[in-house]
Amino acid sequence: MASARIMAGIMTESEFHRAADLVLARIESAVESIDGLDVDLEAGVLTIECPDASRIIVNRQTPNREIWVAARSGGFHFAWREGAWRDTRSGEELFASLARLIELQGGARVAWS
Repeated sequence: MASARIMAGIMTESEFHRAADLVLARIESAVESIDGLDVDLEAGVLTIECPDASRIIVNRQTPNREIWVAARSGGFHFAWREGAWRDTRSGEELFASLARLIELQGGARVAWS
């Protein structure tokens, strides 16, 4: 992306896809080495399977320029704001939120590279 200040409403579709691809690749890379968690990235949908067979799903929502996360505790929408992907309700940063969700649901700690 040209600028960290790009807002979701003005991010082009190609910029959004590049940014979302980077997010999904980063998540996949961090989670694939964690024992007990299985990760699968296919067609822009990343699925994390936890030891109890529950899932956390991360995918792109192109029309809204958002990244959506579905977990046992609920659904979350993240938009590019203030230089980070932020929950549209709470403002929590995507990777902080995912780390919390993975630890709660999957019992594992994630170290983001």
